[in-house]
Amino acid sequence: MFIADEIPVPVSAGAAAARLAAMAGAGSLDGISQAAWSDGITRTAQVPGVSELVHVRHREPVRRGAVTVLTLRWEAAGPDGAVFPVLDADITLAPHGDQATLIGLDGVYRPPAGTPGTAPGEAFLHRIAAATIRALLTQIADVITGSNLSHPPPASAPRQ
Repeated sequence: MFIADEIPVPVSAGAAAARLAAMAGAGSLDGISQAAWSDGITRTAQVPGVSELVHVRHREPVRRGAVTVLTLRWEAAGPDGAVFPVLDADITLAPHGDQATLIGLDGVYRPPAGTPGTAPGEAFLHRIAAATIRALLTQIADVITGSNLSHPPPASAPRQ
C-alpha cells in the first residue's frame, strides 16, 4: 500500500536540511521512529502486543537541487517475532516559500508475506500507516522547528 503525507514548517529549507542531517547523524531518527510507531499503534490498534518497531535504517540525506531526500526503512515485528509491516519511504524537504519547508513522506507499507489481502485487513493497515506516518512527520517537524507539534490541531487527511 502506498502512503504519503506532508507537513509545512516555518524554517528555511537550508536550515531544515542541516537539522535533518544532524538528526540522522546523531541517531535520533531511531528514537523518533520508535516514538512515532508507538504513537501510531496506540492511536489505531487499541490491541496490546500488535507489533513493535524493531529495525530502523536510513541513508544519509542527499541534496538534489533545492530538495533534500532521506531514505528510510522500518521493520516491525509481531508478537510471535515475525516481521509485520515493512515501510520503505523517502522523507523529503522542499522549499515552501522563502522561509518555510514542506516535510513530506512518500512510501510503501508492505504487509508480511502470506497476509490475506482482505478489505478489513487493508483498512486496518492503512489506518496504522496513516497514523504512524503523521506521527513521524510531526516528530521530525518538532526537532526541525524546536517546537512541540506532537499534538497539532487536526490536519487535512494524509495524501493517498
